[in-house]
Amino acid sequence: MARLTGEFYGRDTLTVARELVGCLLVRETAAGRLLCRVTETEAYVGAVDKACHAYGGRRTARTETLYAAPGTTYVYFIYGMHHCLNLVTEPEGVAAAVLIRGAEPLEGLDEIARRRFGTDYGSLTPARRRSLLNGPGKLCRGLGVTRADNGLTVSNGGLYLCDSLPGYPDLRDTLTVSSGPRIGIDYAQEAADFPWRFYIAAPPAAPGRK
Repeated sequence: MARLTGEFYGRDTLTVARELVGCLLVRETAAGRLLCRVTETEAYVGAVDKACHAYGGRRTARTETLYAAPGTTYVYFIYGMHHCLNLVTEPEGVAAAVLIRGAEPLEGLDEIARRRFGTDYGSLTPARRRSLLNGPGKLCRGLGVTRADNGLTVSNGGLYLCDSLPGYPDLRDTLTVSSGPRIGIDYAQEAADFPWRFYIAAPPAAPGRK
């Protein structure tokens, strides 16, 4: 296993957003390990991006985490119902982050399904299985990520990303990653058209789910 460290995150945000697609996201819980493969990300860069919470150097109690060391979690709550998981990028003091928009569940499927739908994975309809983690709010609910996880350092602790694990090789070289406009930011004027969303365009030849 190669856990991603601050050195990985402390680079150009668009590069990090693209290279996180295909990585493994791990959440250690009392119920066991929850594991998924990142399928979609979005980049946010405060200096030039009207969709970023820290655009124009804005610093508030909510956005202060965006200025933290690279590899810090930035978790915020929107619409009074959804949490969103971001990883801070660029050098410390530069407000930028990558939103984890979606993932494919690999381990802990029953626990993820119970968190999302209140039932085991085997009882889910095909549509519910497809939608387990295919959105930032869904992902946080399925993995149990909340504002309590804001400000964590993902190079250690029980919430982290890595490029591979035993039985789960690094597939990033096999993926076709496409880019396009981000979702749900029509208010952001010209920034709404930035092609800063990255996603798997073709499925990899991956091992089966466990």
